[in-house]
Amino acid sequence: MQDAAQLTDSQNSETPLLFGRVLDGRGGGRPVTWDQVQNWQPDAPGEVLWLHVCRIQPGVQDWLENSFAIPEPTAELLVSDNTRPRAFAEGNALIATLRGINFNPGAEPEDMISMQLWCDGARLITLRRHPLQTPREVLANIDRGTGPVDAGATITMLAELMIARMNQSIVDMNEVIDLLEDEDPEDNPEGMLKRISTIRRNCLALQRHMSPQHEALEHISRDSPPWFEDHDRREIAESIARLRRYLDDIDISKESAVVLQDELRARSLASSEHATYMLTVVAGVFLPLSFLTGLLGINVGGMPGTDDPEAFWRVVVLCAAVLAGLLILFRRLRWL
Repeated sequence: MQDAAQLTDSQNSETPLLFGRVLDGRGGGRPVTWDQVQNWQPDAPGEVLWLHVCRIQPGVQDWLENSFAIPEPTAELLVSDNTRPRAFAEGNALIATLRGINFNPGAEPEDMISMQLWCDGARLITLRRHPLQTPREVLANIDRGTGPVDAGATITMLAELMIARMNQSIVDMNEVIDLLEDEDPEDNPEGMLKRISTIRRNCLALQRHMSPQHEALEHISRDSPPWFEDHDRREIAESIARLRRYLDDIDISKESAVVLQDELRARSLASSEHATYMLTVVAGVFLPLSFLTGLLGINVGGMPGTDDPEAFWRVVVLCAAVLAGLLILFRRLRWL
């Protein structure tokens, strides 16, 4: 089924349509071409037209305005790069912008892909700029005959799958944190701090991008037109609860990363302070010896022992005695 979906994209590469299905109301659907959707009318009660469109193709906004009588400001919103999640009702139509995790090759977890949608209960249009896997999953279910039965169920399934995909990114970040907690900080502290900083940035980005989606889903549940049925609202409520749990998990991951980062920095600071302390102790030990040798090394007349061949060894014994006395004193002061 996935290969068939990709083939549909290839066949419609010269048109905005990525794929289209007419839902039969029983979980299945039949494909439709770009020419067939222009004047589409349901052949049987309960049929719903779902079109997945690339919004950056030329003429998409005019097509929305002329073929679906969508007001110009709304059509402009559907094809714009304003991707902040939102949802509102306009007459009998529902308009929404949702975000999903970007799992395309080379993408970072915090990279998000937006999907705009417009639906009047009988026709559903989803629009995207970059490839998005969620609509493909729903399409595969439809082609297997286990997909949504109406427009409301399609919207709820899209939202549910988008939110469910967040879980993998959160699990991956938690696994990295667990591995970092088990590692020895002395092995590669700089590398560990770099990975922790990356996790914190990912958590902040996910939280910043996905928190508005919580509000958008609540608007869908609360303000949708009558064709969005009660069971659809319950499904959206479940998605909202799941998203809230995921946002809480992101908070926990972020706090865990902060604790681990603080612990590494505390260890690094303690190690640096210990090195500074030891240097201070060494300087304290050798300062009197340096003063003594410096005093005896001045090149002026009258220095004692200049004519005594045993004077050097007396100075060595004196320095050793001073060193031993300083070590005993530092030991009693608990400096060593």
